[in-house]
Amino acid sequence: MTVGLIGFGRLGRLLARHFARDAKIFVYDPKLDERAARALGAAPATLAQACAQDVVVLCVPMAAFEGVVRRIRTMVRPGALVVDTCSVKGHPVLAMKRWLPRNVSLLGTHPNFGPDSAADSLKGRTIVLCRARMTNPLYRRAKRALERKGLNVVELTPREHDRRMASSLVLTHFIGRGLIASGAKTTGVDTEGYKRLLRILETVQNDTWQLFADMNRFNPFASPMRRRFLAALKATDRRVRP
Repeated sequence: MTVGLIGFGRLGRLLARHFARDAKIFVYDPKLDERAARALGAAPATLAQACAQDVVVLCVPMAAFEGVVRRIRTMVRPGALVVDTCSVKGHPVLAMKRWLPRNVSLLGTHPNFGPDSAADSLKGRTIVLCRARMTNPLYRRAKRALERKGLNVVELTPREHDRRMASSLVLTHFIGRGLIASGAKTTGVDTEGYKRLLRILETVQNDTWQLFADMNRFNPFASPMRRRFLAALKATDRRVRP
């Protein structure tokens, strides 16, 4: 099996590191570090070369996702499987269905891990699958391949995924960004609870602002979640005022 990996940011590099032994990986990125790609066992490629593989994995920002899908729609070969890795599922799955030809299979995924949490191993990490357009045999093979890597596979619809992520991933990043903006840091006498709070900050500070903005912009459940959370904070604040 051959894989075309489009996008070589933090997640793209992580996937190349963990899957280079399972497949021949061809990597395209407009700002590709070819030395880093080769060091991870992947081969630098043009966009057309990456799109000509058995599986094409899109590791691009959500804001650019539909544009990339439109650009590659004539490059992906018939029978290929196109996989997205966005942290929101409704938008990318709809874009793939809208722009990619019917003779191409589609799978939405959300790796619920990153370079910090899965640096050494994928074992025990969770990945969400949103079956978009696949035959039963192909879907089963894809699922088994992920399970063989030690991943915990959770199957959801795009809508249910986004609803749950608004109350977990997006909320975590929202709190973490708030901690960063407020200047939260260790005090030297941190309570155990405060240490756990600072771990939220550590979780999000290595991710880009674009990722944070996109997960809020493209998840329809994010804005209602933020309003509820902010209202709860204000209500709590009122209760402790003199």
